[in-house]
Order: sequence, then C-alpha cells, then structure tokens
Amino acid sequence: MTSILPPDRLSLTSLRIFVAIAEERNLTRAAGREAIALSAASKRLADLEADFGVRLLDRTPRGMRLTAAGESLLHHARRVLGAAQDLTADMSDFRKGVRGHVRLLANLSAIVAYLPEDLERFFLNHPDLRVDLQERPSLEVVRGVEEGQAELGICSAHADLQGLTVVPYKTDDLVVVMRADHPLAGRGPLAFRDTLAFDHIGLHAESSIFMRSQRAARDEGMSLRRRIHVPGFDAVCRTVQAGLGVALIPAPVFGILGSSMSLHAEALTDPWARREIVIVHQSARPLSAAAERLHDALRRG
Repeated sequence: MTSILPPDRLSLTSLRIFVAIAEERNLTRAAGREAIALSAASKRLADLEADFGVRLLDRTPRGMRLTAAGESLLHHARRVLGAAQDLTADMSDFRKGVRGHVRLLANLSAIVAYLPEDLERFFLNHPDLRVDLQERPSLEVVRGVEEGQAELGICSAHADLQGLTVVPYKTDDLVVVMRADHPLAGRGPLAFRDTLAFDHIGLHAESSIFMRSQRAARDEGMSLRRRIHVPGFDAVCRTVQAGLGVALIPAPVFGILGSSMSLHAEALTDPWARREIVIVHQSARPLSAAAERLHDALRRG
C-alpha cells in the first residue's frame, strides 16, 4: 500500500506548477508560465501523483483535465500557496514597520460607493496596517472567505451566507439609469416591470444585480432584454450614455458616476430594489488583530 505523503515533504514549487498546469490545461503553456523546462514540469507532476498515489490529471484531445483528486488538490493548493504568499508579505511588512496585513474581498458596489471613504478614515487611525482589497462578485466573496482566501468579505445579503458570521454594513437602493431623453425619464418611481419593454445593459452575469434583475423578470413572466454585458459601473453609464439601453445601478453609484454624464435616474418601487450589504467572516476562525480593527472600523462606518 502506498504510504501517505508527510505534510513536511510537500513542495510549494510543485504545488505552484500543478496549479499552473490545472489552470492552463496544457503542460507546455504551464511550463512557459512558470519559466521552467517542460521536462521539469512533467516530472513535478509525475512526482506529485506518485507521492499521493492518485492520478491528478488526464490527457484529452482538448488538453489536460483534472480528475476528482486533482480538483481537490487544486482547491487545497490554492489555499496553501495563498497562505504562503500572505506569510511572506506579512513578514516583509513587519520588517518595514507595518504591524498587520488584512485581505479583504468586496463586491463592486461596495468598492465604488463606500470603501474609499471608509478606508481613508481607517488608515488615518491605523497607518501601520495594510489592506489587500480585491473585487469579486458577491458569490465569489462568500466562497473566498469560506476557503480562507480572505479574512473579511463585503457582499450582498442575498448571497448564501450560511455558516458565516454576518454584520450589517450598508443599505442602498437600485435605480434605473437612462438618458434624459428616454421615454421613461420623468415617469418614476417605476415598477421594474415597466422597464422590461426596453433593452437592458447589465453587469457581468455573476453580479448580484444582474442575477436579481433576471429573477425579477422571470417572476413577472417576462424576459430581460439583455443588449450587452459590461464589466463595471463606469462602462454601464457610458453605454447608457451612448443610447444602448437602460441599466440598474445602486443610487450612491449613480451619484458618483451618472450625474457627471448628464444621465437620468428613476427610483424603483419593487421591494427587492432595497439592498443590504454585509460584512462576513468565518465563524469558526477568530480574526487576526488587524482584521478585527478593520472589521470594527467598517461596522462603525
């Protein structure tokens, strides 16, 4: 029987190369990405499979495909490599006089509308702390916190938050943004149903705003006329400005971006247009001192 690989024999280099192979689905591209010889990458993969006693990837006509064991290893490898990167960054920061490092995942709404001012106040009171902020859709924020990719997350309360500690952060309302000459301009407040006769511009398909609007259209027995998906609120407003349709964005975001483009916004009467944005973290894992300070500052903010 093959013995289990002792944890102290795990190589971070081998895990990094395995992650590259899994993401690239191609051994040659992975070797190029990691700047090592193809033969060396192949040996690293073979050694991992031999050490664990399982096949991690299968070769197919379309490239390399993860096995069930490979999927599991990819999940753990990302966590291990992320923790190692955090460790290196934290030790470097301590050497430079920084006394704490917090990784924060947040949805786009929070990053545009709320976090800049809240983080400004936080850093004024805690200049010796650092925050690594990354934008993710709400579902990915939850997944990242669950998997330990970040200590704190900010996301829509409509995500599946079971198993996480949840604290209220902000409340806002979605508005319909349009050009001032649009037929709906001046007719608000509007029911979402009133907008479904017009083309909609949406954020990417994983955004909570898009998923909520799509679900609301289905509840009305209608379909959402999606004309285009764009990656951010600035692109949403620019596309609306070009006359390609209407869009849903948070009211605070419209105040920041839409008014400067001479766009018009109407309130929505639908109850689901009122949104709760929350702060989440793992219930079973205590926050670091730096994360606790950031958590308290955001909660007060």
